Amino acid sequence: MSKNIKLVAMLGLLVAAAACAREQQVEEFVVVDPEPISQEPVYTGKYK
Repeated sequence: MSKNIKLVAMLGLLVAAAACAREQQVEEFVVVDPEPISQEPVYTGKYK
C-alpha cells in the first residue's frame, strides 16, 4: 500500500474512534420531582 492510502485509513479510524467516544460521554442525568401526594376528601355530612 502506498503511504497516502495508509494515512487516509489511519485518519478514518481516528475519526471513527473519536465519534464513538463523544457519543458515550454525552449522557444526561435528569431528576424528576414526584408530584405531591394529596389526601382524599373526608365525608363530613350532607350540607357541611
